[in-house]
Amino acid sequence: DHVEPDSEHYKYAEEQIRLHREHPVPEEARDSYNAKPASFWNSFYENNKNKFFKDRHWLRVEFSELFEWTNMRTSAKGEQSQSEPNCEATLSLTPPVASATASTTATTDKFNIMEVGCGAGNAVFPLLADIYDPRLFVYACDYSKTAVDVVKSTEAYDESRCKAFVWDLSSTELPLEVAPASVDIMLMIFVFSALHPDQWNQAVENAYRVLKPGGVLLFRDYGRNDLTQLRFKKARLLGENLYIRGDGTRVYFFTNEELAEVFGKRFDIEQNAIDRRLLVNRKRELKMYRVWLQAKFRKPINAD
Repeated sequence: DHVEPDSEHYKYAEEQIRLHREHPVPEEARDSYNAKPASFWNSFYENNKNKFFKDRHWLRVEFSELFEWTNMRTSAKGEQSQSEPNCEATLSLTPPVASATASTTATTDKFNIMEVGCGAGNAVFPLLADIYDPRLFVYACDYSKTAVDVVKSTEAYDESRCKAFVWDLSSTELPLEVAPASVDIMLMIFVFSALHPDQWNQAVENAYRVLKPGGVLLFRDYGRNDLTQLRFKKARLLGENLYIRGDGTRVYFFTNEELAEVFGKRFDIEQNAIDRRLLVNRKRELKMYRVWLQAKFRKPINAD
């Protein structure tokens, strides 16, 4: 893992990006994709329900902050156990960082985690299953009403521990369900890429306002020249590095510099890493590179 692509891949990437720019989405069709993006996600979840994405049990490895605040956790075998909170747990891509969030847990009644872009609950329900601490409360929101309905219809949904609701991260208003400055950890997993770049600043401001001082935003999304980007055909480029999938949903491919510029205006950057994975199809003799960006953005402890 974390394999640097070879020269052939960079040449292929340049050729593909040039092809995309020469054959973008027709101008007369662009407004239709940007006008009501949630409608395309509604259709996606109507067709796929909770069958498309896998449960994100990898959160245990990549984002230890979600678990290190408590000693009331369920093992991988489904067994409940208690141990000392692991305040020295490390992310796979970064050295350990002192957690201001974990240090405040003892003085609060609830430890609030909020996932923006919750989809069908593939992060929410593993979290609820992995942590049985009664202080945990999970907010789950998505701008697709159909996705939220899927979450609410799941047998594990329990409003004493979780609240699912419709909210657009780029809205000019905060959700009524969540008080300002009340969230300890916010999750943004492959959701920021669904926004138009014009919406980024508002989305970052909303995240800042919802998080507590010292709260952390855990981020993972698509990186520039990811396999998914390079596989797009003609008439899929909506804007620079912004694409339309076959189902009409948008996806953007980021660089670390873009994330630093957008989130660094309001947050302290504790991690901003590239996660590269090499996939090899030996039968077809193909090398395929996945590129994801993983980051941690912390609201300053002395923030207003």
